[in-house]
Amino acid sequence: MAARTDLFQSPDYYMVDDLLTDEHKHIREAVRTYVRKEISPIIEEYAQRAEFPLQIVKQMGELGCFGPTIPVEYGGGGLDYISYGLMMQELERGDSGVRSTASVQGSLVMFPIYAYGSEAQKKKYLPRLASGEWLGCFGLTEPNHGSDPSSMATHFKEAGDHVVLNGAKMWISNAPYAQVAVVWAKNEVGEIQGVIVERGMEGFSTPTTHGKWSLRASATGELVFDHVKVPKENILPGAKGLKAPLSCLTKARYGIAWGALGAAMDCYDTALRYGKERVQFDRPIAGFQLQQKKLAEMITEITKAQLLVWRLGVLMDEGKATPQQVSMAKRNSCEIAADIAREARQVLGGMGITGEYSIMRHMMNIESVITYEGTHDVHLLITGMDITGLNAFK
Repeated sequence: MAARTDLFQSPDYYMVDDLLTDEHKHIREAVRTYVRKEISPIIEEYAQRAEFPLQIVKQMGELGCFGPTIPVEYGGGGLDYISYGLMMQELERGDSGVRSTASVQGSLVMFPIYAYGSEAQKKKYLPRLASGEWLGCFGLTEPNHGSDPSSMATHFKEAGDHVVLNGAKMWISNAPYAQVAVVWAKNEVGEIQGVIVERGMEGFSTPTTHGKWSLRASATGELVFDHVKVPKENILPGAKGLKAPLSCLTKARYGIAWGALGAAMDCYDTALRYGKERVQFDRPIAGFQLQQKKLAEMITEITKAQLLVWRLGVLMDEGKATPQQVSMAKRNSCEIAADIAREARQVLGGMGITGEYSIMRHMMNIESVITYEGTHDVHLLITGMDITGLNAFK
């Protein structure tokens, strides 16, 4: 398959760029250039083959896309949350699977080690994860426990200087290639704790998930623990209870709110360019009312979402953002991305289903993004509970 030329032009209908610093724009441009050079030319072929482009791990590490908000002393970027959001936006503009790799590494592996780990754990793991030398994954979801992680069955028992871990996790991004897994399991009294499991530990395996129609260029797998001996120094000392893994998910969902917007932007930009170039009935199809309706609605939703995630980024930087606000933004960006991908595909007609354009790949990817890190329905109920004070889950 011929490499696709990346002609992306970022939409900014309300001059949101005026709200960004020069550093923000510089960071965004660096990641945008990387996506244009290294991701766009190859990603379609990898997605068609359902293969993970492993070389991007080192590349994104060098670019600073792993743990950008983690302090510099541990190998992170020491950047603010708007910088992190812009990075995720640009990566997902390339492909949701690429952004997933970075989200998991930064928010779900590096963040819990930084927030809940010992000094020794931080020094051992964070620099190697930040550089891309090591890839990490996050084990919370189980085959029988998705939206209800508190019912997890994975558990460990004390055995001298180590613990013995048993159970299984499912739908784990990065699992097949990860050197490190931050796994959430119940101790002997039923408390949830975080445990760092390393590849090579006896009884630990990571079977690859095959047959996906979505996130095909992302590596997904299971984590299987069969009497795995884990040293006690690998237990995260600062994390007990479900609040710890949920705090990691809040960080990841924040990144997704920006990321899914990037996918929406790419679909809109593709449809706009195609609509101006494609001639039917002696005129460009962008001149017809129904096509203009589609494009005008797309840019309206993108503009609203841009303002929402920017404001959320400001609140994150000020330490004021709530998990419920993050849920709203994650859900909104996923919803508009799914709608825009579908409308953009219609603008392109039959060409929209081919790999010559990115739209169908984005559309399939968003079906995963709308479900993982809290399903679309669950995020709606999180907002519902926040505004009514009534819990619809129980």
